[in-house]
Amino acid sequence: MNAPKGLPLWLKVTAVTVSLLMVGGIAFAAYWVVRLQSNISKAPLSAGAPRTEAVANDATDRLQILILGSDTRDGKNSEYGSTQDSTGYGQSDVMMLLDISADNKRVSLTSIPRDLLVDVPACTDPKTNTLYQPHSNVMINSAMAEAGIGCAVDTVNKLTGLQIDHFMMADFNAVKELSNAVGGVSVCVSDAVFDPDSGLRLPKGTSTVQGEQALSFLRTRHGFGDGSDLGRIQAQQGFLSSLTRKIKSDGTLGNPQSLLSIADAVTKNLTVDDGLASVQSLLTIGSRLKDVDLSKVAFVSVPTEPAAVDPNRLQLVQPQASQLFAAMRANLDLTTPGATASASPAATGAQPSSPATTPSAPAVPAYDKALQQVTVADGTGIASRGQEIAATLRDGGFTKASHFLAAATPKTAVYYGAGYADVASDIANLLGIPASQVEPSQGLVGVQVYLGSDFDSGTKYGVASVPSNVVKQTAGDVKCQAVNPALVTR
Repeated sequence: MNAPKGLPLWLKVTAVTVSLLMVGGIAFAAYWVVRLQSNISKAPLSAGAPRTEAVANDATDRLQILILGSDTRDGKNSEYGSTQDSTGYGQSDVMMLLDISADNKRVSLTSIPRDLLVDVPACTDPKTNTLYQPHSNVMINSAMAEAGIGCAVDTVNKLTGLQIDHFMMADFNAVKELSNAVGGVSVCVSDAVFDPDSGLRLPKGTSTVQGEQALSFLRTRHGFGDGSDLGRIQAQQGFLSSLTRKIKSDGTLGNPQSLLSIADAVTKNLTVDDGLASVQSLLTIGSRLKDVDLSKVAFVSVPTEPAAVDPNRLQLVQPQASQLFAAMRANLDLTTPGATASASPAATGAQPSSPATTPSAPAVPAYDKALQQVTVADGTGIASRGQEIAATLRDGGFTKASHFLAAATPKTAVYYGAGYADVASDIANLLGIPASQVEPSQGLVGVQVYLGSDFDSGTKYGVASVPSNVVKQTAGDVKCQAVNPALVTR
């Protein structure tokens, strides 16, 4: 490039230098965009389930991203087994829901155990257009095996009542390359451990793991806690908590060179949905996380217990699980147990209405709550839900309240017999049920609260609350993992 004639030499040199820097900068940026873009693999977000919410703005809206770890043994992952170990699209070895608040002040990572029994909806394979029928009571990690990652997304949407915006699925090599890119991750174990299945071997105390040892730490099925998947989830949360602290302290998310290095390592082993399949989208989301307070990065576990049909599998603990999902739908701060907010009508099925009142009636003497006949008909389909509401009524003075299982119904109502209108009104007010859902019923003696699926959590209708003990740690907490006694080594 020729500098203009007649200018001082220093200005000519400056002009040429600036021009070269601009050209070099553009070439550098173009190189990285092309390189990262060519790394990315993509797949559909859904396997056929309709979406009822608008597409989120990655830069300004609340974002919910399903993070999956694939157990596929294809390609570079073949050293961890044969392709017979993983059929179809593979199974989700790890499943976490990343939730970023619109103001970037709160982040939660909710772990869903791979052994959790759920109902998988009908899903269509995007490659073959094959329709797979719904499955009941199957492990959630199998959701994507037949019809792909979109089916796993649809399953989590069905389970939680949320609508996930994006997904990211990484394989074994992504863990190794990410841990190498950040220079290792600090982990702590209560005792020296050796797991021959995963190859994990660590001394007691704090160690820095990367590459194969980082992968072994995350993969071990029996290394921590009681040797179950729940122990592995705690170790995964501890690893990610430490990784978050390291990236935060290193200023990685604010350093373009470090961010590009990590992006290059991860995108080589990453599959995302079509809406996230651009370098700009990934960098936008990364930049949103750089200023989050570590105490507001919450690692959450879905409440589970051994399944009644198979103690080697898990089922949701109710009503705590439904309360957690309602709190997530209401966008509550999960680090604040007991926090409440009115759930949106779309999330609960409830319609806004005035407080419960009944038609005017002649004045009658005040009644004794302890003598009233009150029953709770549980039509939610959630174990122990009727018991919970009956206990709330007893705490409110209706000490004779009882409950029983009833046919499923979508909408909650309060029914009352002749002479019980005032009792029904007070019960409805106690539970926050609107007047439009309080009705007389011929032949009924006393009051019956018929719970529907629109009242699946909390003790106030249409109000979500954060249950206690769902946040296992924040990114600011430093914890040692309890080693499974069977794998402690000397």
